[in-house]
Amino acid sequence: MFDSLVMDLMLVVLIGVGSQWVAWRTRMPAIVVMAIAGLLVGPIFGLINPQQSMGELYGPIITFAVAIILFEGSLNLDFKEIKGFGRPVARIVTIGAFIAWIAGSLAAHFIAGLSLEVAFIIGGLFIVTGPTVILPLLRQARLKPRAAAILKWEGIVVDPFGALLAVFAFEVIKFINDEVTAKAMTLFIGASLFSVLLGWGTSRILGNAFEKGKIPEYLKAPILFGSVLFVFVLSDEIMHETGLLAVTAMGMTMANMSLTTLQDIRHFKENISVLLISGIFVMLTASLDPHILIEIVNPKIMMYVLAMLFIVRPLSIWVSTIGTDLTVKEKTLIGWIAPRGIVALTVSGYFATILLETGYKDAELLTALTFALVFSTVVVHGFSIGWLAKKLNLATPKESGVVLIGSSRFVAELAKSITEAGHKVLIMDDSWGGLSNARKLGIPTYMGDILSEHTGYHLDLTPYRYIAAMTKMDSYNSHVCADFTPDLGRDLLFQTSTHKRGKGQQFNLSTGQILFTPNVSIHELDERVSAGYVFRKTLLTKQYSYTQYLRERDDKSVLLYIIRANGEMEFYTAEKELQAQTGDTIVALSTLNKTIERTIDRLEEKNGKMAIKKEIVETKFLEDPPFAKPEIPGEAPPKIDKMIE
Repeated sequence: MFDSLVMDLMLVVLIGVGSQWVAWRTRMPAIVVMAIAGLLVGPIFGLINPQQSMGELYGPIITFAVAIILFEGSLNLDFKEIKGFGRPVARIVTIGAFIAWIAGSLAAHFIAGLSLEVAFIIGGLFIVTGPTVILPLLRQARLKPRAAAILKWEGIVVDPFGALLAVFAFEVIKFINDEVTAKAMTLFIGASLFSVLLGWGTSRILGNAFEKGKIPEYLKAPILFGSVLFVFVLSDEIMHETGLLAVTAMGMTMANMSLTTLQDIRHFKENISVLLISGIFVMLTASLDPHILIEIVNPKIMMYVLAMLFIVRPLSIWVSTIGTDLTVKEKTLIGWIAPRGIVALTVSGYFATILLETGYKDAELLTALTFALVFSTVVVHGFSIGWLAKKLNLATPKESGVVLIGSSRFVAELAKSITEAGHKVLIMDDSWGGLSNARKLGIPTYMGDILSEHTGYHLDLTPYRYIAAMTKMDSYNSHVCADFTPDLGRDLLFQTSTHKRGKGQQFNLSTGQILFTPNVSIHELDERVSAGYVFRKTLLTKQYSYTQYLRERDDKSVLLYIIRANGEMEFYTAEKELQAQTGDTIVALSTLNKTIERTIDRLEEKNGKMAIKKEIVETKFLEDPPFAKPEIPGEAPPKIDKMIE
């Protein structure tokens, strides 16, 4: 419909980013929304066809995008963080991946009807489990830490290696079919080793330059972007298809260099990769021929998808984890969950083009085959992971922990009180110095931005039910709540009260529930802690009701949260008036004087006879005060406590 290349590019970017936003608002997998949008504007309504309008540029754009996406995945591959998970992860990403490759390739050949060459190439690619898809599913399902950790790290580790395995399979098959000499094969192996060294060396040079301050901050992202493309193109020119190996080696090396500036680098790749993933995905789907949509419902393809779901995946997990300490329930869950994501789709589209040019006619089925597998796994696993986890008792209980965003003294003290109440707490902030308050109290901390994609890769948030944004930036607190609303729901997201503004300047920044009663900003809460306010816990009993507590509490106190008799925790908010029963514990921020008075009262209530005896003694003192008698030198006046005894 539109003949302008500029118009097509604009629509691709707009539709891609818009699809991401729609997915965020509707809590649907982004890959599904982008695919539907691409299909609607492409083969269904015929509004755009990027492959036709871009011509020769279509292939290079896809190729560059795949290179950057692979670099993104490998940049998150920090091997230090998987050592603690032991043998299960190591077995799954090695033996399990190999079994999945062989079994998936045989299924593609005997069930889907692909040639052995094409089947083994695509079988290697389909070992990936899509970290861009699995992480939102884990957050939504709230799995127990062990199962969630294994699934998360499998996705991160295997994701780049799936593409590499496909590359190697393609190169080996191409050389075998050409009946090359030993010299040519040696040249191929040497070129592959060169690509690894090129990626490794480039990352070492850049990393050292970043650390020593030889590159200014504003040039880090552009230089890194240019270096990725340089490494990819140079390696690919020397030996076709080794560019992907080079950029993956580059990302893996940089991820394990312990760079202090790596956070800045990740801002680059997050912004670029989100845009590329959105745009490339729409380009691929919009360029589909209508007959490919018909091929998706091909019985052979449907049987292949079923084989991957119910045979290949469970087989690879159960066999590879023999002899490990995984339970039957954990093997069942992990053996079922394996959603494929955007990397599989983009790389398969890349290989489909290359294989067709090489002469493999059956490669035209790769796009339909990949779409069928991606859609099926995302939808089926997305809707079943929570239900299955609950059935297998692998979901975290409701009374789980809290993530506190902020680094003030009040936040640290609040975390300490929640920890003492028996709940798990994590304090997050992007300032190492700011987290010193929490570290002094022995509270677990994480330095980073919760809105960063890097945090999603490297921090397991599944044990935490609540997120409370308590920084001194109202806009950031609101952004955190808005970002997590599709995954957690607004009932589990909180933020401190926004700053009060002058008359005529009132506007609401809040997207989460406003914390505490009364609503007090984080600045005021910090001031009260500095002024000597303390966290006071009050247990409600039959003799001391909630009504009596509210009547007698200090007017300056702030009601923070309730620990229910069954262990669950509920925050006080502006939107909901909580009621407490016998056995519940009220936690409030109170003045020190009121706390001392309540401590004395509780001691008195603990022993009624003691209180009565004290009253008798005090009455006697009023009638005949002992202090009225002359003091005996060297003898202290009698105390009430001694008189009671």
